[in-house]
Amino acid sequence: HALLRAHRANVVGVPYTPSGPDIELFAQALLEHRPRLYITNSALHNPTGAILSPVVAHRLLKLADQSDLTIIEDDIFADFEHTPAPRLAAFDGLGRVVHIGSFSKTLSASVRCGFIAAPRDWMEGLTDLKIATSFGGGRLASELVLTLLKDGSYRKHVDLLRTRLSRAMAETSTRLKAIGITPWIDQPAGMFLWCSLPEDVDAAEMARRALSANVVLAPGNAFSLSQTASRFLRFNVAQSAD
Repeated sequence: HALLRAHRANVVGVPYTPSGPDIELFAQALLEHRPRLYITNSALHNPTGAILSPVVAHRLLKLADQSDLTIIEDDIFADFEHTPAPRLAAFDGLGRVVHIGSFSKTLSASVRCGFIAAPRDWMEGLTDLKIATSFGGGRLASELVLTLLKDGSYRKHVDLLRTRLSRAMAETSTRLKAIGITPWIDQPAGMFLWCSLPEDVDAAEMARRALSANVVLAPGNAFSLSQTASRFLRFNVAQSAD
């Protein structure tokens, strides 16, 4: 959000459901704000863990066509999925969707290597931007990722990650339910678990108290432009046993 605002963008949020963005409110936002760009996660939405349904995907693309809207599909958590969900880029054929992936979440944050699938007429401009902002990619990281993809090591590594995350998700969900914290989606794939707190508990206040005990929590309003998630927390199950 801060980066978009630094470029003087008017950032508008669209509420999310377990099957994707609330399509009626999405249509309303298009009429009211006339946006040029929509940024979304089709699968393993951050922070909710929601997965876009085919019905919502088709309706969203139809509205985007009617409004001449460009879509950025941020798919950096894709390899944590057990079963691949629908992708806007696949339905659209890269007509107005730019698809972004990364290996930083599955390998290491220090491996700054990813990929972009975009309309053909975007490629020259994206290449120029990459060179202008970072003087090209890191050769060592790129060669490492290529080797892992070619020899099958990456697939085995990701299979192990999915198994470990699934186990951590189940354990964390059980422990949270026992103390009255309710997952919004029951045991989603990936590392994030979006949970609602009891009605009389404020997430920001809980986070402040936890910080005094050297425990860092992620209160819901940190992810909400409208500041309507005061009873929600996002847990990272990969760290919940620490």
